[in-house]
Amino acid sequence: MRVQIRPRSLRVRLFLAQLLVIFAGTVTLLLVTLLTAPTIHDRLMVILLGSDAAMANDPTMASMAQATNRIFQTTMIEALLISGGAACLIALAVSLLVSNRIVTPIQRLLTASRRIAAGHYTERVPATGSDELAALAAQFNTMADALEDAERRRVTLIGDVAHELRTPLATIEGYAEGVLDGVVTPHEEIWALILDEVGRLRRLVNDLQELSRAEAKQLSLHPVPVAPDTLVTRAIARLAPQFADKGVALTPHVPAHMPVVCADPDRIVQVLINLLGNALQHTAPGGAIEVTVRHADGVLIFQVRDSGVGIAAEHLPHLFERFYRVDKARARSTGGSGIGLTISKALVEAHGGQIWAESAGTGQGALFTFTLPL
Repeated sequence: MRVQIRPRSLRVRLFLAQLLVIFAGTVTLLLVTLLTAPTIHDRLMVILLGSDAAMANDPTMASMAQATNRIFQTTMIEALLISGGAACLIALAVSLLVSNRIVTPIQRLLTASRRIAAGHYTERVPATGSDELAALAAQFNTMADALEDAERRRVTLIGDVAHELRTPLATIEGYAEGVLDGVVTPHEEIWALILDEVGRLRRLVNDLQELSRAEAKQLSLHPVPVAPDTLVTRAIARLAPQFADKGVALTPHVPAHMPVVCADPDRIVQVLINLLGNALQHTAPGGAIEVTVRHADGVLIFQVRDSGVGIAAEHLPHLFERFYRVDKARARSTGGSGIGLTISKALVEAHGGQIWAESAGTGQGALFTFTLPL
């Protein structure tokens, strides 16, 4: 039978290390004192009483010198023992205090990490002071915040995906059962409706796959030099029929002789289509959308401005989160998956750029901007 020996705790090891330092210091003090004190004493006695020859001719002086030496040695040893013992006791008390001050925060971190590993993501540790342990505790709390947020996003993602799958599946199931039971007569409109729901499922699966690649930093990019007007023209051509059907004006503003950018044309066109489609979705018939490109400080700046419903300030920080919608009901009715902006953000950042949204408020339209380094 193997005996498992539990390693000493950090508190014990710190205490033993400090105890070793105390012992080494005490022994060094005693040895140095015992070796040097007699020599120093004899030199001082010679200065005070005269040379050894003078003391040898005077028996009284010689006897007094010997007595003084014995008294000095006895006093010195007793004083060293008393002071050394007192110093050791005080050092032991200080060592225990210092060990506790160091180990207690570490034990709190250990306990909190175990609770977080068990799924209690709200666990935090106090971060007081300005030393390294306080910095470690603050960083631990930051990590715990990130884990709690990631868990919240995971739970939300599962619920959102389940909801997005449930709606088209329920529609397909209902019509399929109706056809099998003879309640619904199969005709072209029914098959078109089922096909539309299947397309919705396919788009959702494709978006989820793209999102998975984006968050895993596995997006495939094929950058080539491309002119900005080419990117804007391709995106507008893809969406022109939808803009015409809804009666929304789309105006590009791309100055001539803009510098080319090294980017994946398909990916950037995908970003523009996402932004334009999102703007079209939230702009009423008769509204207007503008696409602007300019360059400054070594970057190309793409902007999509609409005259739509606008965005309240509390929604702006969350627009690029997975499945986040300002108006959930309207987004579901139009078939949006709620992750187009998330994918766009990942694509822009994969090119080394940034993307953000601005709005003066509800009813004031919105402005989406992303940059690409030249």
